[in-house]
Amino acid sequence: MEIDRNKLPEDPAALRKMVAGLLEQLDTKERRLQQLQHMVEQLLRWRYGQKRERVNENQLFLYAVGILGTGQEILPLPEEGETETTAPQRPGHGRRRLPKPLERRRVVYDLGEHERKCPQCQGELQHIGEETSERLEYVPASLYVIEEACQKYACPKGCTVRTAQKPMQPIEKGLPGPGLLAHVAVSKYADHLPLYRQEGIYQRQGVSVSRKTMCDWMRRCAELVRPLFERMKEQVLESKALQTDDTPVAVLDPALPRTRTGRIWTYVGDDEHPYTVYDYTPNRSRDGPEAFLKEFRGFLQADAYSGYDELYKDPARDVTEVACWAHARRRFYEAQSSDLMRSTVLLAYIRLLYDVEREARDMKLNGEKRLALRLAKSVRILDDIKAYLERERPNVLPKSPEGQAIAYALSNWKALTRYCEDGDLEIDNNGAERSLRGIAVGRKNWMFYGSDNGGRTAAVLTSFITTCKRLGIDPFAYLRDIFERISTHPGSQLEELLPNQWLSARRKVSTAYEET
Repeated sequence: MEIDRNKLPEDPAALRKMVAGLLEQLDTKERRLQQLQHMVEQLLRWRYGQKRERVNENQLFLYAVGILGTGQEILPLPEEGETETTAPQRPGHGRRRLPKPLERRRVVYDLGEHERKCPQCQGELQHIGEETSERLEYVPASLYVIEEACQKYACPKGCTVRTAQKPMQPIEKGLPGPGLLAHVAVSKYADHLPLYRQEGIYQRQGVSVSRKTMCDWMRRCAELVRPLFERMKEQVLESKALQTDDTPVAVLDPALPRTRTGRIWTYVGDDEHPYTVYDYTPNRSRDGPEAFLKEFRGFLQADAYSGYDELYKDPARDVTEVACWAHARRRFYEAQSSDLMRSTVLLAYIRLLYDVEREARDMKLNGEKRLALRLAKSVRILDDIKAYLERERPNVLPKSPEGQAIAYALSNWKALTRYCEDGDLEIDNNGAERSLRGIAVGRKNWMFYGSDNGGRTAAVLTSFITTCKRLGIDPFAYLRDIFERISTHPGSQLEELLPNQWLSARRKVSTAYEET
């Protein structure tokens, strides 16, 4: 509003109206300025600040009590008989013994013949033992060539000629063996080593393998294990509770002058179905999760992405929403710069919820006992949180960071508290977020997928690698064995090659060998 100072109204009522308008305009600009300042702070933190949302929890409790000063009990106190949990003791910092399965080469250092005499009496020294130590050495990985000779036999009378058949290879008439294919896959999708860097490594070893060739190898490997991937997908969809999340990835598009954004989705099964399965979609349309979760029935834990809403609303789908307290907490953490008081109190409350989960984890409680613990402790804390949110909501601006955080928590309250209805549910979907960490680290190295097919290939192979890590399996050993066996493995027994069953079979063989 522009004001001509020479034409100010003489009427007091008109002047008051003008001042009121200016004050309202100033208030609007101040609120907008606060929003912009908050956005700048968040961008700077995301770009340069720490990634972990860590706060000093003891300071939070003290500050929350001090700033309210209402005399009311704002933080639930432990009841009589309840014990506080302490953080686990950190292991010592001494050097750990190297793993026993590693090959050991014994090197003996002995005294010379003239050193075995006593310098005082010149008598012969007697051997009384030895001092041992260990050091770790590295032998660079090496390539070798397998020459395959198929023997031929012929009837002396010229009746027939027979030639021995070599076993089926992962890529028929192809150059790589199963070990090389597994190494390329693990290097890219587990160790985040782009194909062009692997190309340079092989060149230093005197072998020329182009990145384009290796890219084709990975595509054909994904096609080879696709039936096993589908079985793993079927298994993960049988989970009682499924965690999901997504992350953007850059994808080359010949029709565009720059990359476009695709999505990698993760689906983490429960303990009875210990698989982590990825899916690639060209965009973030709801069609992706709806198609993947078509056969799923149970609890779905995710963020508040609207693409899942149709799953929850359709009674025929029988999918129950479970929200994530980590997402709710993040909003209050980010709102500290604009409203430290309320954010501090709520962060302290949320810390109490996680203390209950930590106690259950330390006590290794099953689902039934964990639910009982939550009903005894967490429900009371949740009631206090909701009461505080409803009390403070009218006192904050709806579009402020704190107002949006409060609105998010209250609008998703039923889903946020659903974990207190079933002991098998988790308080957050951090398991899904952790499974995407490798994708986030990897894209800083390989930068983009070459096509949508490249994204689908990555989703298939990363599913096996991440599941192996979850189960404590060496992904190289698993993929090498699978690439070698899957072509001839009976289709009716394909489940035997799933990572958890493969591990069980290996353990049985190892136990039987040790017993003999």
